[in-house]
Amino acid sequence: MIRAIGRFLPQTITTQIMGIIIMSLVMGYAFTLAALLFTAYRPQSNAGPMDKVMQIGMIAQMASSAKSPEEVATILSAARRAGIEVDKVQMEELEYSPEAAQNIPLLTRFMLGKLEAAFPIVAVRDRVPVGETRDLIALKLDDTSALLFPSTPASELLPGLISRVVAFTLLIITLFVILLSVYAVRWITSPLSAIATAAYSFGRAPTDDDTLSETGPREIVQVARALNHMRKRIRALVEIRTRMLAAIGHDLRTPLTRLRLRADRVSDNGVREGMLQEIAKIDNMLSETLSYLRDDFRCEAVSLVDLPSVLQTICADFSDVGHNVFYDGPSRLSYPCRLGALTRALTNIVENGVKVGSAVVTDLRSLNGGGVQIDVSDDGPGIPHSLRSMVFEPFFKTDSARATAERSGFGLGLSIARDVVEGHGGQIDLVDRAPQGLTIRISLPRPSDARKQSSCETPVA
Repeated sequence: MIRAIGRFLPQTITTQIMGIIIMSLVMGYAFTLAALLFTAYRPQSNAGPMDKVMQIGMIAQMASSAKSPEEVATILSAARRAGIEVDKVQMEELEYSPEAAQNIPLLTRFMLGKLEAAFPIVAVRDRVPVGETRDLIALKLDDTSALLFPSTPASELLPGLISRVVAFTLLIITLFVILLSVYAVRWITSPLSAIATAAYSFGRAPTDDDTLSETGPREIVQVARALNHMRKRIRALVEIRTRMLAAIGHDLRTPLTRLRLRADRVSDNGVREGMLQEIAKIDNMLSETLSYLRDDFRCEAVSLVDLPSVLQTICADFSDVGHNVFYDGPSRLSYPCRLGALTRALTNIVENGVKVGSAVVTDLRSLNGGGVQIDVSDDGPGIPHSLRSMVFEPFFKTDSARATAERSGFGLGLSIARDVVEGHGGQIDLVDRAPQGLTIRISLPRPSDARKQSSCETPVA
């Protein structure tokens, strides 16, 4: 039943928005009509000029025909109950006001002229107790008394009912348009938010294997379906790459092992040591490359780690081999992370610093909101700003500025560090250090956001 009804509903974003606007207008007019029908038979105290003059003439005629003052009082009392303001006063209490006469609308003035033959009319201004004034119309009944009626201001020439209808209609339509627009925006854009979240977390979150829901307007369904197909193709490519890396790791390490065995049999010590160093260098390069391409750090479980202990251990390891590496920060600070992956990233960064400088300082501090910041600073020559956009690329080396050829690596240290940091949902930046040197700043998010960043690919042996 629901599917059958859904076939007749708008399917595209354009038709849905147009349908919302039309529905808002129709519902607004419907509520306005209902309100008008509900109030149609209520007495209207704000009559138009013609009705007002007819009321004045009728009351004046009835009062002049009364036999006694008591009968006049009864007529005026009945008029007040009907919503007509009228009073009987003495003529000596009245004072003609030119301003009041000018304030009588032209149509009312014309209609009053029809009564003036029977009842002399004057415009007077009366003072109310609070010190304000109001304009009145006085119809002379006899030489001693007159009837007072409120004048109709010129601003009330338009019947009050029409102005109220227009205002009420606009208010209802505006209200419906706003409410339905808010609902429509949330309903139409919620699939887009889900798609954006899935695209951002692809390869990072544990739910990135879930298929996107293909619901919503036709355009959104097409985007979700295309993204699902794209994710399947990417996973297939990753699986092919994983199998290829496994084959490369096996096929290259076997010849390297044979070369190492043969090099051990070389009688010349100098040649043998040189060959073994080259073989070790190739093996190290192969291991780092395969490790980088595997992204196996993502398979590590997240655990609560004492970051000061990790940084102090790294500093001690480098200090034991003769480098000046120091720690500055709190003695205890727990943070959920992948211990092995983060240790590897920090070790790569510190190793980069000791290659180019004489001293390295690691600084740890907590951020507002629960995040942490780790600064690794060296006193080396720094990195030119023109090269900073490329230093995190795989196999990129800044040897001319940062290190000698003997101490140069393979250009994967910072690439691995960046992937580890981003795998934790964090950010890595390069900052100038005064008076010289470079600071590599790692900003990790609050624990709740860091725990969401977790995915695992099949590791390569």
